[in-house]
Amino acid sequence: MTKTDPYQPTDDAARALARDLIIGATHAALAVLWPGNAMPSVSRIALAVDDQNRPISLISTLADHTRALHANPACALLIGEPKDTGDPLTHPRLTLHTLAQPIARGSSEHDALRSIYLSQRPKAKLYIDFADFGFVRFDVQDGVLNGGFGKAYRLSPANL
Repeated sequence: MTKTDPYQPTDDAARALARDLIIGATHAALAVLWPGNAMPSVSRIALAVDDQNRPISLISTLADHTRALHANPACALLIGEPKDTGDPLTHPRLTLHTLAQPIARGSSEHDALRSIYLSQRPKAKLYIDFADFGFVRFDVQDGVLNGGFGKAYRLSPANL
């Protein structure tokens, strides 16, 4: 009989790799659905983590992906970049299925995220206070970790 389920049982090594990918990410591919259309769109965004290691970003209201997130907060993040050498498909990557939660400017959470974000992305000081920029926290619903050939895992929020 052939095995049709490609996923391995989640173990501590998979959980640690997923957490390392999230914490170490400086950017991610963000997949959204266009409002009123089932067509997906992908953008590259800067990424950081809050004080609970949840993914956050600073995004502009001028960006199409921001308008898409306001219409439908369901989205996905792809984290992990191939190295300079070797087959890109052998390098770890993590897809997070998330719900985007905009953080209100002027709230205490916004102020806390501003400090956290600048500590991780100091160059953002150039535009962090522009009126069209705001924070979004990505509430992870689940994830799929591909740690390389034969190392695929489905992850619950508790695993992350």
